Amino acid sequence: MLSEDCGIFGVYNHSDSVSLTFLGLHSLQHRGQESLGVVYHNRNGFKQLKGMGLVNQFLKNIDLSRHRGRVAIGHTRYSTTGSSSSSNIQPLLINSYKGLIGVAHNGNLINAKMLKDNLRQKGAIFQTALDSEVILHLIAHSREKDLKKAIIASLKKIRGGFAFLFITEKGLCAARDPMGNRPLCLGKKGKSYIVSSEDSALKIVQAHSIREIQPGEIVFLEDDRITSAFFTTAIQKAHCIFELIYFARPDSTLFGLPVNQFREECGKQLARDSSLQADVVIAVPDSGNYAALGFSRESGIPFEMGLVRNHYIGRTFIQAKQLVRENDARLKLMPVENILKNKKVVIVDDSIVRGTTSRKIVKILREARVKEVHFRIASPPYLHPCYYGIDTPDENEFIAHRMDISGIRKFLQVDSLHYLSMNGLKQVLGERKNDFCFACFNGRYPQKVKIKLKKEILE
Repeated sequence: MLSEDCGIFGVYNHSDSVSLTFLGLHSLQHRGQESLGVVYHNRNGFKQLKGMGLVNQFLKNIDLSRHRGRVAIGHTRYSTTGSSSSSNIQPLLINSYKGLIGVAHNGNLINAKMLKDNLRQKGAIFQTALDSEVILHLIAHSREKDLKKAIIASLKKIRGGFAFLFITEKGLCAARDPMGNRPLCLGKKGKSYIVSSEDSALKIVQAHSIREIQPGEIVFLEDDRITSAFFTTAIQKAHCIFELIYFARPDSTLFGLPVNQFREECGKQLARDSSLQADVVIAVPDSGNYAALGFSRESGIPFEMGLVRNHYIGRTFIQAKQLVRENDARLKLMPVENILKNKKVVIVDDSIVRGTTSRKIVKILREARVKEVHFRIASPPYLHPCYYGIDTPDENEFIAHRMDISGIRKFLQVDSLHYLSMNGLKQVLGERKNDFCFACFNGRYPQKVKIKLKKEILE
């Protein structure tokens, strides 16, 4: 599967901001299981807590009662640029003549290499392999003496998909790219403000959602008040469609759409597009659950929990090596044979990228002695790499890039295969269809991207 970029979470004006931030990161763990970090400040200055792995594992050795502050930002990561190492753990913190500033970043900057080259010529020394570090150097090198103005001026120079959280000596600020490609929302808990990649993470800290931070907007939380401005007027909405299809939690509302309802509608549209007779509909859990439910409701074919997921195994796509990914399929999913045996089964998943995991799942079903396997995919074929914050492989690894539908069906060893069409997906989105980026399906990037090897673009 694909790898998500990151989750970010920040708390302003709460005495227990550090603990709340870790709770928020726990709810955003699905967005990255590689590393995590929190930066906060109090009267003794800025402090950092960082480590590799999962939030709950990291907290086993941390006494949070010793870490107090009224402002904190946090980050949970899967690397989209930069290697998997402790030196690349966010949030990043620097000390410039404008003061201490930390940043947590979700997304990718497509002009990072060019900006890095220019900054190096001016004497900048980069400490990490992250494109996120670029924004800190831009701020430090800005001619604007006022920190807020320096941040705004720096945001105008970067391109790509991004959601930023900055922590300063005065408070916190949050910014979102002019496309609104990466999600970011604002919440409130009493007199405290919360910023999060997804609003589902607000619930765990008993905060309520106020609104999404708008594309091209920067929000300042300081001096016990909230102000905002737009750092650009060139707004071209291009929300990431894969956030809705796969990455976001189903209890989130992203880009104004409830994720669970969107996925169910995709399943219903898929059933309308691909009628067939079968005995049972099952999902590839968990991301395929709502699409399978929608398929069942529209087709009238009963929905059953035919595959049981082991929740103690990480999501398949958050694994670094193909060998581990292939072995995970059997570790994660086991069939319920009394539901499946001698049945014509419709299995619904959100997407197919490489196809190796899907083929393994089909093998598991065959071993459970199903009569027929009909694979239904609740999104169009994945054909093109993402440059805005999803860690996609080379396009030659995409099964839909290498094979036609007939070839994929034979590779998966299924009796039939059908994808949701682009027209079907746009019907689900309705009037909102022009607000989304579909580049992974049709290759039409909302910003001009120099299509070379991804590592050459993002270094």
